[in-house]
Amino acid sequence: MRILGIDPGLNTTGYGVVETVGQKLHYQASGAIRIPKGTLPERIRTLFEGVREVASQARADVAVVEIVFVNVNPQSTLLLGQARGAAIAALVAAGLPVAEYTALQLKKSIVGYGRASKAQMQEMVTRLLALPGQPGPDAADALGLAICHAHAQRGLAALRQAAEPSAPAGAATGGGRMSAAQLRGMRLRRGRLVG
Repeated sequence: MRILGIDPGLNTTGYGVVETVGQKLHYQASGAIRIPKGTLPERIRTLFEGVREVASQARADVAVVEIVFVNVNPQSTLLLGQARGAAIAALVAAGLPVAEYTALQLKKSIVGYGRASKAQMQEMVTRLLALPGQPGPDAADALGLAICHAHAQRGLAALRQAAEPSAPAGAATGGGRMSAAQLRGMRLRRGRLVG
């Protein structure tokens, strides 16, 4: 599966492409779309066209975008929401399904700590993808989103596999199915289901 991560912003929008083959992650591309100063509509158009171009080049199966949180400055939140909307519109126009994760989910998935710094994200993305050098902060966040989605998909696959019957129906194991109570106590660690 090829995953395109997008970290939207009105000044710089990061992008990163990761491919999963089994349990392995393979770096494909990353970078940033620089948006020149101008009116808000001009900047949104530049962002939309840039993301659409990246999506057409990436040949991805799915795109991932960070969910905007409300911060101290409502105006900044509104502007970021508009950038995010333009990015999602460009991805959907390119025919990609779009998954979304919060910054907390992203940081927990990559660093293991929901309040990780940009530098920590860059370092872990570099390690997870065995990159020769650190990507920029926007590209690192975009690559992190792609990795986060890969981890989430692995977890869902593990849950599906655990719920599939592994023995004939009526066998002493209960058909190999885990009860809702058993699944409730499970969690994902490094892509594996643990009790």
